[in-house]
Amino acid sequence: MTRQLISSGAPWEPVVGYSRAVRVGNVVEVAGTTAQDGDAVTGSDAYAQTKRVLEKIGEALAAAGASFEHVVRTRMFVTDIRAWEAIGRAHGEVFGTIRPATTMVQVAALIDPRLLVEIEATAIITE
Repeated sequence: MTRQLISSGAPWEPVVGYSRAVRVGNVVEVAGTTAQDGDAVTGSDAYAQTKRVLEKIGEALAAAGASFEHVVRTRMFVTDIRAWEAIGRAHGEVFGTIRPATTMVQVAALIDPRLLVEIEATAIITE
């Protein structure tokens, strides 16, 4: 089976040794994705950051030949579980009818203190 590596172009991908997404066969795994864009963080609140994260996940899925409709699982890591409604609302705007299996957990911190949410996704391409 062919292994397709999708890069976001982030300078730390080769240093850390990871890809934004990996496709093997009909499965696409999207790595933990945040609202960090270079040195900036897009969005100062959990809702805005979640919207940006999902945009970036959508771009990674497209590069792998998939779309949101193929997503079967998401995992959300948040720094303040009290923001669950705002994060959930943004997630629901994308996945409302798709309804992947989803987990949301609070974590002590993400890699940059400005980051409020990180999301992973798994997609299975059925066509």
